[in-house]
Amino acid sequence: MALSMKTAPRKLWRTLSSIKTGVILIILCVIFSAAGTVILQRPMIDPDDMQRAYSPAMLRFLDVTGLTDVFHARWFVALLVLVSLCIIAASVERFPNAWRYFARPYKSPDDIFRRALPTQAQIRIDDEEQGLSAAERALKHVGFHSERIVRTDSFSLFSERHRISEMAVYIVHASLLLIFLGGIVDALYGWRGFLMLTPGTSSNQIEIKTGTTKTIPFSIRCDGTGEETYADGSPKKWWSKLAVVENGREVSRKEIVVNDPLSYHGVRFYQSSFGQTGKLDKLTLDVTPIDEKTGKAQEIALSLNQPVPLDSDTTVELTEFIPDFVVQDGHIYARSNDVVNPAVHMIVTSKKANKAVNVWLPEIQGFAENAASPYIFQPKDLKTGLFTGLQVSHEPGQWSVWAGVVLMAIGLTFVFYVSHVRLWVVPVIDARGHSMLWVGGTANRNRDAFEQKFKDVVAQIQKDLKSKSAEAAEEPKAAAIRG
Repeated sequence: MALSMKTAPRKLWRTLSSIKTGVILIILCVIFSAAGTVILQRPMIDPDDMQRAYSPAMLRFLDVTGLTDVFHARWFVALLVLVSLCIIAASVERFPNAWRYFARPYKSPDDIFRRALPTQAQIRIDDEEQGLSAAERALKHVGFHSERIVRTDSFSLFSERHRISEMAVYIVHASLLLIFLGGIVDALYGWRGFLMLTPGTSSNQIEIKTGTTKTIPFSIRCDGTGEETYADGSPKKWWSKLAVVENGREVSRKEIVVNDPLSYHGVRFYQSSFGQTGKLDKLTLDVTPIDEKTGKAQEIALSLNQPVPLDSDTTVELTEFIPDFVVQDGHIYARSNDVVNPAVHMIVTSKKANKAVNVWLPEIQGFAENAASPYIFQPKDLKTGLFTGLQVSHEPGQWSVWAGVVLMAIGLTFVFYVSHVRLWVVPVIDARGHSMLWVGGTANRNRDAFEQKFKDVVAQIQKDLKSKSAEAAEEPKAAAIRG
């Protein structure tokens, strides 16, 4: 029993530090993150749109499992924590050996190492110093800095480049930990919501989800909103002029468009939607009297519940605006808030006759009394209220995420494009008793390019040795001529 108690933590540690475990968990993170971008997420998506997109049973399933708010689900946070623990365990398990390899490079290869090295060559030399000097010059010629290794019974050369490449995997590990840390912080302390404003209004209440709001310590005021369209009428750009109001005074102002948010105290306001509120702002009419003796033709502007005089005896008041009307079962209903089939209800009142006439535009049979009106009304212009929809987010872990992304780019650059190259040059005696210069090398990646570089080094050493031999042969001849 005691033995099993001791082996259980060891098995758990082995499982956590296993590369296989880490890869599986990272794949799960990627799958669920992709699901969070495909499945509609609350609260950014309108509840009505969610209900139209999914069946009731499917929507209940997605809500219960947290798939409609993946990045704030507790199980997703637990998955991120578990992946982070696996990365830490794998790093702790392997880092000591990697650090010894990095901090104490193997500079003086023994006979067993030399025989086992795949990439090697031997060059005939007359003496050790000549060979080592030629190798130093050759290495310098191809861009390698060499170091003389002096032992009690031997001399050799060691050269390397980009040793940091051996630690690149731990740079990637650190970047993943930063990214996951940012995700965990955002899931626990961050939030996302929605804010709808009309021009001239302000609010500090952010709708987090249906029926739940969050109060922020400042207000956002909308000073204007609109859209730009292409020639065919399709939307080109939505924009909103926003101002930050804190403690009763304006502290910041910006015109935002899609992907260019307003940021203040860690809270970002993105342009998310734009549209018409379905409420009337102003209605402009051309008014013509039926009897020219009672009045004159004129242009008037109406707003809801604000009577406008037409003459000394008659007034008109706009009492109802329906953006998309439909007549059903003897009643007039609003089918939607989209201004696609508008209708207005006006009451024309005559003081002398003490009479009120219901005027509808367009004239709706069974409801309109347009024929009894002393004036004919012709619509000229219609302006409705606009709204801007703002996606609001507070993500305190984003600095960690972006730092992780930058660090990962650095780490992956070293992993894929920077090779740790090592070269050794050792004077040896072959089986026949000849002095030879053993040259060997290795690279942790991109072996084809390294082998070509190795051949260049060997060729340069041979060229240098031939050059020095030729110079040595010329010296006796020159001395004989002088003599």
